[in-house]
Amino acid sequence: MMAAMRANLIAVTSLALFAAAAGNAAFAQSAPAAKPAPSLAVTVPFVGCASDGQAGPQAAPTGQSLAVAIPAATAQRLAYYKAEYGPGILAPRGWHCFAVYGSNGSSLFVSPDAIDSTTAMSMDWKGFAGNAVQISDMSGGTSGRFEVAKVVARVFPAYKTFAQNVIAEGIEPASDFPFGPYPSDKLTYRGKSIVEFETAANADGLGTNSRLQKNASPISGVAIIAGPDTDLVQLSARVPASDGDLIPAMVAQAEKEAAADTAQ
Repeated sequence: MMAAMRANLIAVTSLALFAAAAGNAAFAQSAPAAKPAPSLAVTVPFVGCASDGQAGPQAAPTGQSLAVAIPAATAQRLAYYKAEYGPGILAPRGWHCFAVYGSNGSSLFVSPDAIDSTTAMSMDWKGFAGNAVQISDMSGGTSGRFEVAKVVARVFPAYKTFAQNVIAEGIEPASDFPFGPYPSDKLTYRGKSIVEFETAANADGLGTNSRLQKNASPISGVAIIAGPDTDLVQLSARVPASDGDLIPAMVAQAEKEAAADTAQ
């Protein structure tokens, strides 16, 4: 009898241990996977840009380094450029910058080559033949509405009425506002008011709707409708092939700033 009791005790103990092990295994399988560590913010240096326009020359502003949630290796190759008026922009570190502004809005240019202020202010200036980055903020409530309407007609069907109202003013011919995308543009919509684009090499497109002339390299960027006046923020960037991986960070920063301005 004692032998039988001992055998039963061993059997019960074995079953209990098996059940505990099975329960632990089931818990291990059902436990949620550990979340990836959040991206750590790094900083890029602030570069103030001189400007000129309706109220005369403006000195380069001073500012603090900008915190950005991008890989440190990427941040080491970028700087944040900003003039007195208009939005700032991420662009390759060590480049030159200059901005123009007026009642219609502002445009900030960043280039690996020095930018002559007199040339940039000239009506005869054809723009950048090589690499450059430009961010423009055109006001839909002032004379900037004509430039806004031209881009709206191309890529923002949700704002078609705005373009039609500008055309109806009769100040510029309707032929200046063709509807529909540029044939060679690659468009990626991020909502009704944000479209990222790539204008093909040697082609007209959103990218050349700027001071960047077409050449053998594509132009990438983003166009954003923001604010109650239907303003247009557009980033156009052509950088060396070795810096092409910087463009997503540049586009993301432009989208972030436009969203913040709209929320205010």
